[in-house]
Amino acid sequence: MSKLDPQHQEDVETEGAQSSSRQDSLGWEHADHNVLAGDAVVEQVEEFAKLYGLTDHVMALRKAAVLVQGEASLADIDLTASEVRSLHDETDRRWRQPKMLYFTILVCSIGAIEQGWAQTGMNGANLYFPQALGVGSDSKHDNFVVGLINSAIYLSTGLVGAWLADPFNNRLGRRGAIFSGGSLCLVSNLGSSLSRTWPQLLVSRFLLGIGLGLNASTVSVYAAECAPAGIRGGLAVSWQMWTAFGIFLGFVANAAVYHYGDDAWRLQLAGPFIPTIPLLSMLYLCPESPAWYLKNGTRYDLAFRSLARLRNTELQAAKELYSTYRQHVVKSKFADPEELSFSRKISGLFTVPRIRRATTASYVVMLSQQLCGINIIAFYSSTIFSDAGFSDFGALLASCVFGFVNFLGAFPAVWTMDTLGRRSLLLLTLPLMAVTMLATGLSFNIPANYSAHFGVLVALVYLFCALYSPGMGPVPNTYSAEVFPLSHREVGMSFAVATANFWAAVLSLTFPRILTTLKSQGAFALYAALNVVAVILIFLFLPETRLKTLDELDDVFSISTRAFVKYQVTEYLPWLMRRYILRQKDADLRPLTHEGGYLELRQGEETEEGDL
Repeated sequence: MSKLDPQHQEDVETEGAQSSSRQDSLGWEHADHNVLAGDAVVEQVEEFAKLYGLTDHVMALRKAAVLVQGEASLADIDLTASEVRSLHDETDRRWRQPKMLYFTILVCSIGAIEQGWAQTGMNGANLYFPQALGVGSDSKHDNFVVGLINSAIYLSTGLVGAWLADPFNNRLGRRGAIFSGGSLCLVSNLGSSLSRTWPQLLVSRFLLGIGLGLNASTVSVYAAECAPAGIRGGLAVSWQMWTAFGIFLGFVANAAVYHYGDDAWRLQLAGPFIPTIPLLSMLYLCPESPAWYLKNGTRYDLAFRSLARLRNTELQAAKELYSTYRQHVVKSKFADPEELSFSRKISGLFTVPRIRRATTASYVVMLSQQLCGINIIAFYSSTIFSDAGFSDFGALLASCVFGFVNFLGAFPAVWTMDTLGRRSLLLLTLPLMAVTMLATGLSFNIPANYSAHFGVLVALVYLFCALYSPGMGPVPNTYSAEVFPLSHREVGMSFAVATANFWAAVLSLTFPRILTTLKSQGAFALYAALNVVAVILIFLFLPETRLKTLDELDDVFSISTRAFVKYQVTEYLPWLMRRYILRQKDADLRPLTHEGGYLELRQGEETEEGDL
């Protein structure tokens, strides 16, 4: 890596099996990867290029090898003016990227739009389909059926769709998995609109959830693997931001077809098929993930072609490819050469200490996203506004504004995700969300004939949404996509998506009954308390990942859960009290470093004092 470019390190990890014969042929099996220089590097780069069909790009690889070594300044390397400019732009103008990269992110964003729109189509349909399909009474049976239909996409995503991501990705690649998910979404959205009985609608929604699960578990990983390290955090926000935009479009579509009468719900459920058309049409114009080529075989030639389309110069593509290869050589000395089966990957989420801690943190942040109560508004906002005294059309319009606030509120996360940090964003916004949620419940005490009843209720719901959007909205997906090593990335993300959707299904299934039993005021008070629970869980179990490379995250998750919790309670919490309550500006916080508790662990090792 160039000394003038210390931050640009492509953290696309490769894992799995490169044969020992190839390592031997390059003479790297016993080499110290930090001291290779001069003629030895040139010779090994040429052999590497010959072995993997990259001889046409050997000059770029030679320059890349010197840059990765970090032993020479840019002035000492025979670089063209455009190559020098592109290397400086990696830190000075990070967002200057080729059109193909942004086109790929755009296509991923369309997948996110479909995800959000599919959720809110049912939001508007809830005003019509129960009566149309004969489940519109307040009986326990009908409440259960309505909740089951609303929760069907989340149940199937969590139980089936998310877990299909690993085998689909392994066989078909990132694009193939997304194409399969999008095709299923297209068919099931149309099937929902044609349903004549509630069981038919239930089956269509269940199939829709499988497609959404495939996409939700793949799109973020695909975008992250295509993005350069310098802007990966900002681009990772795109999933939540464009999901929020899809929610907004869904609300607008719900209001647009309101005047179609009793069959409006069919158009509302059919609407989400629209973004699947451009998604399926443009997906294969994008390059496949470079990391996928390397994980599923040492196809460095195909990985280079993808990187060359996603970077400004061939030199940058060669630098990332060469750096990735060297990381692979070093890691292959410690990795199990046997390819892990799906069952072993699942087992590893809970048995390998480093991965288990990532699993715990991912579970906590995904669970907290559901505990905060945003989805009871996203799923049932039209019903809530209607119960507050809005007309059906007024409830739909109020929901549209809610969706727009959700979309706009996600933009600050693009800049704050890598400045304030993931954990800090959550700890700053969640307490305020709890207060706002409680105040929203109390606003139902204002008599409905007072104009303040509507104004206060709507303002508080929108404020809650504005607090959610830059924190609890984008953080869980971004956090879960980065904490797992590549060997378990798909299955780890599948677990995260399954967690979120399982609890979303629980909320969706139980909320109609909660609303009937506790009324709106009690329901909002309940979720205000759950926000407090989420704050406690995140404070105790969520390590910060801001500005950490993937290699450094191994250190973060090498500390035992017991040690981390102890640090939060005995060090961090007292410091917060002294610094921000007692206003002691000289209060000192001892950092949790390797010496303070982080341990260098390889996968499968335990701490001497016992591990959690």
